[in-house]
Amino acid sequence: MIKIEAVSLEEAYLQASFELKCSVTKLQTEVIQYPSKGILGVFKKNAIIVATKKTDEDNTIKEYINQELKEVQSKPAATSIPVKEKKEITQRVENIIKKVASIKKEKKESPEPKQEKEPSKKNKFFTMLNDTIMPASFVSTQDEEEIINKEHEEIVSKKESSYKEELDNDLTDVAKTIKEEINTLFKLSCFDIDEINVSIYDENTLFIEFKGEDSALLIGKEGYRYKALSYMLFNWINSKYQLQLRLEIAEFLKNQEESISRYLVSVCESVDKDGRAQTKILDGVLVQIALKELRDTYPDKYVAIRSTRDGLKYIIINDYHSN
Repeated sequence: MIKIEAVSLEEAYLQASFELKCSVTKLQTEVIQYPSKGILGVFKKNAIIVATKKTDEDNTIKEYINQELKEVQSKPAATSIPVKEKKEITQRVENIIKKVASIKKEKKESPEPKQEKEPSKKNKFFTMLNDTIMPASFVSTQDEEEIINKEHEEIVSKKESSYKEELDNDLTDVAKTIKEEINTLFKLSCFDIDEINVSIYDENTLFIEFKGEDSALLIGKEGYRYKALSYMLFNWINSKYQLQLRLEIAEFLKNQEESISRYLVSVCESVDKDGRAQTKILDGVLVQIALKELRDTYPDKYVAIRSTRDGLKYIIINDYHSN
């Protein structure tokens, strides 16, 4: 007995016949789950069947019954059959019943085949029970299940590792391309800056760092040049590569993070005391830094950015039922 899952019942039957090495007509199947297309691809279900190959017992009984019935059906209509022939027909029917019972009894009393001491790799996930192939999960011991689970975990781990490696390689290529292009761009500027560094911050974010003698000039008064540069670089990188940006210029970002951390101490004290609070008006990158830090600190609370009528931004923190 094997369990098959496929997109349609037809494919499931074909796969079962291939694995059991027999035609579809010789399969004995039970539908566990009918296929469903779902709604717009959601709740889609595959077909699941349990299939076995019809045994010699079934074929023998069927052939014997068919042979006997052919001889009975070849006789004339019952109204014209002599009493003697009616007795013969009755006797044949009784013989069929006895023959079926005899075949089943012989099959039941026959010894079960010995299992292989060292199962081959082909039968690693299957075993034999009464001449029927069954999934190991149906009859396996605890040790066998632990081996299968361990191998499954290894396969999943390898796939995850392969995916992460492939993702890292893609991000490395993107970072290398952006580094070449951004350095080519700023060579045309009048600022004396070192080679711009572009690296991977996390799987969704690139880190770009400006250093050099004139790098502080790229910040501008109250960070207006930093904001403009951050906005332009983000729109380029996000639209083309669907990545986020973390921009550092002459440790401006580091100083801003330290400053906002000191300020949020008093905000957190208000949240711990009253269960809610809001920040002062925060400008530019500060609001994003504060939002991330507050959400990390209060994962069970509602933390969101709000805007004033003038478009200025601040952050509120409260319980979900209070917003």
